[in-house]
Amino acid sequence: MTEKVIAVADHRYRASAPLIPARLIAPTGELLDSLHRPLRDLRISVTDRCNFRCSYCMPRDVFDRDYTFLPHSSLLTFEEIVRVASLFVAHGVRKIRLTGGEPLLRRDLERLVAMLAALPGADGERLDLTLTTNGSILERKAAALKAAGLGRVTVSLDAVDDAIFRRMNDADFPVADVLRGIDAAERAGLGPIKVNMVVKRGTNDEQILPMARHFRGRDVALRFIEYMDVGATNGWRMDEVLPSAEVVERIAKEFALAPLPPSAPGETAERWRYAEAGVAGEIGTISSVTKAFCSDCNRARLSTEGKLFLCLFASRGHDLRALVRGGASDAEIAAAIGLVWQQRGDRYSELRSAVHAAAPAGERRVEMHYIGG
Repeated sequence: MTEKVIAVADHRYRASAPLIPARLIAPTGELLDSLHRPLRDLRISVTDRCNFRCSYCMPRDVFDRDYTFLPHSSLLTFEEIVRVASLFVAHGVRKIRLTGGEPLLRRDLERLVAMLAALPGADGERLDLTLTTNGSILERKAAALKAAGLGRVTVSLDAVDDAIFRRMNDADFPVADVLRGIDAAERAGLGPIKVNMVVKRGTNDEQILPMARHFRGRDVALRFIEYMDVGATNGWRMDEVLPSAEVVERIAKEFALAPLPPSAPGETAERWRYAEAGVAGEIGTISSVTKAFCSDCNRARLSTEGKLFLCLFASRGHDLRALVRGGASDAEIAAAIGLVWQQRGDRYSELRSAVHAAAPAGERRVEMHYIGG
């Protein structure tokens, strides 16, 4: 038997401090990149740790007992996160999503939620504050998160069949605990809840209809995500991608569907409701492999130790922590962020098959657990 060995580049340190421009231009809330895309969505990773070992994100043969995660001293403090987040809000961010790894593993996360919830949004509107979780400890955290000011949750769930789910998470974690977490989030008012299923052909695609049946009739948006080539450790192959069009076709054979418009500018999902009158719930597909949505991408990602990434498929980041801990003023950091975004031209999914879409020689793309999905 041939041992599987995958080289992992340490992306945590592949970044340089962004340039502070000589002329500091104050944020106007209308920052555009080189392709005229606004900055509206900030995803903040609060930990690089997770208690699952899903093969498409943190395969156990790489992220084993010997894998070295970031030391606590490297992580941005809650105060540093809020400071940086406030500058992104000044540039036009309206939605903040907390992610990981598994964000609920970060101690006292409710305190960070309360601090972010207190930030004033654009034009006095409240920020859309959300969190993505694997749901493993959501049941006992949901009420406290809501009380702290969290608006909504998205739960990653790749099967409702217990055996398939345990095999997918590779931690022998029962699906019943996640389903109870979703129920608790509903009771707490953390909705409308989104449930994300990563679909791998031949692994869990038989769960598409069972998932639709389980959540149909509830105020839940079920999202089917094409298996993506994120990072360098998940062994991605195109033949394991099940196109979103086929997902919709399978569901439509059992339930009549009616299309829905995008819920917001930059929406990554194509959406459908159940056509039968009075039936709650919706389904959506996220098709970053077969139908790129780079042209509307308005998202930035902040890693757990303060590296700014402009694309999920990036290989290098911009070290904002160096500015934060190096004594830079808010005006200087805001100007640096503005310059980075203005120079952004990322559109990996549109260029996936092109030679120049690959990571630079000697580098590998950042891993999903490190900057969130």
